[in-house]
Amino acid sequence: MREFVVEADGGSRGNPGPAGYGAAVSDAATGETLAEAAEFIGVATNNVAEYRGLLAGLRAAHALDPEARVAVRMDSKLVVEQMSGRWKIKHPDMKPLAAEARGIFPPGRVTYEWIPRERNKHADRLANEAMDAGAKGEVWTPRPPAVVEPDGRPGDARAGAAAARAALSRGRAVPASEPVESAEAAPDDARAARTVASVTTSSPGWSAAPDLGAPATFVLLRHGETPLTPQKRFSGSGGSDPALSEVGREQARLVAAALARRGTVQAVVASPLARTRETAGIVAARLGLDVRVDDGLRETDFGAWEGLTFGEARERHPDDLTAWLGDPEARPTGGGESFAETAERIEETRARLVTEYAGRTVLLVTHVTPIKTLLRLALGAPPESLFRMELSAASLSAVAYYADGNASVRLFNDTSHLRP
Repeated sequence: MREFVVEADGGSRGNPGPAGYGAAVSDAATGETLAEAAEFIGVATNNVAEYRGLLAGLRAAHALDPEARVAVRMDSKLVVEQMSGRWKIKHPDMKPLAAEARGIFPPGRVTYEWIPRERNKHADRLANEAMDAGAKGEVWTPRPPAVVEPDGRPGDARAGAAAARAALSRGRAVPASEPVESAEAAPDDARAARTVASVTTSSPGWSAAPDLGAPATFVLLRHGETPLTPQKRFSGSGGSDPALSEVGREQARLVAAALARRGTVQAVVASPLARTRETAGIVAARLGLDVRVDDGLRETDFGAWEGLTFGEARERHPDDLTAWLGDPEARPTGGGESFAETAERIEETRARLVTEYAGRTVLLVTHVTPIKTLLRLALGAPPESLFRMELSAASLSAVAYYADGNASVRLFNDTSHLRP
């Protein structure tokens, strides 16, 4: 079942006075804006405008997926308390609006949360844009996505976006790829970037059709730091199996709080290694869920390189390391696991979990190589792309898997929850 967040607001310049509302619908797992709505409604009170914003947001969410669950967030204490059933609705202008709002989704599928005004800036901006347009005798229209021309450099993400726009304008779909650390010690020249563009409506992926149903969504959490992480040492499934450091435990608490605010995770599955089970346990306790352990999510076995830095491995085993960097079939020194073997294991695990969690959102708490492999496979990228991704400790990524076999990467290396 898909899950949306609706942020809504309304305002009146006079109360009553010239009024308008704004609403935005976003994907609860990724934060991607899926729809915006705003309108100048003439002379009305603040409260009526706020209810009109709520209605617009719920209608937009229903149009995207009538089977979805919706979390409404507003800075109107009145609307939130009345729609939650804790306060009575006495004003005659608001009773029919509230009744209409309750009828858009079945009971129990919509929750309401009050948020401070500074956290409702998106909807507030839309409401003010609508009132500004009304003052000029105009109709509000959504802002077009910003167009940035590529500079032509190889690997320029803006060039890829321009190519995608051009292909879509010709009516065909194009595959997307992002520069994508392999082991904690692997060379890492790329830096991830996340670009968000506001649109009127959008669908996940390039070709996802509404009849495909809700996808299985994997929210991919890399475990928190261990004592080996800051030193960038190989730390796979064949080494010392370190526990989290105190920094890592704090990172797990922060990501747990962020996921609790989103309220979308329905199950937690973890690698069997100590650092992932500890991270998953902290998160699951906050979410009120159990942790299931799946051996398929374990990290690659780095053989004799376990516990070494990349430089130390290169100094001690130069030929083996060179071969490993150039051939996905090559194994680390001492009979570790090749990237090809890891990919085969991850593909089997992915297929099994997608079937089991169809239409649900599941948190997979795992490691660098499994997460990068899932992203690589979703993008159709070659094995060498593993060396072109940065994946931070306690970062979040997300992939949605649809019934037709297609996948959509929705989030990559998000660490915003770790910042103050």
